[in-house]
Amino acid sequence: MSLQSITLHLLETVVQRTRRTAEVSQCPLAEALTTILAAVLPDAPADMQAELVRMTWLSDRELWAIARGTMSDEQQGQLRRLTELHARRPLTPKEQEGLETLRREYGG
Repeated sequence: MSLQSITLHLLETVVQRTRRTAEVSQCPLAEALTTILAAVLPDAPADMQAELVRMTWLSDRELWAIARGTMSDEQQGQLRRLTELHARRPLTPKEQEGLETLRREYGG
């Protein structure tokens, strides 16, 4: 993995918290910030990343509504199968449509 340098303009409170984290972790500030960003950014297929990022901004009530949504055993199996397939290879247009339908219907 290659490194890339960027310039960030951060609130002083964010910098202070990151410095404290770096001190406690006994690592350089840049390494602490990289670790923090890697932990909060979704490591998922590109088509799911936007969905995961969107979910970070949902209220607790909205997240609970999604979590409480129920799916039949057959639909759960279909979702699991499509997700596993997607991890191994690109989905066919029909498979992708099925996955998107399940996500739409169940708050994903």
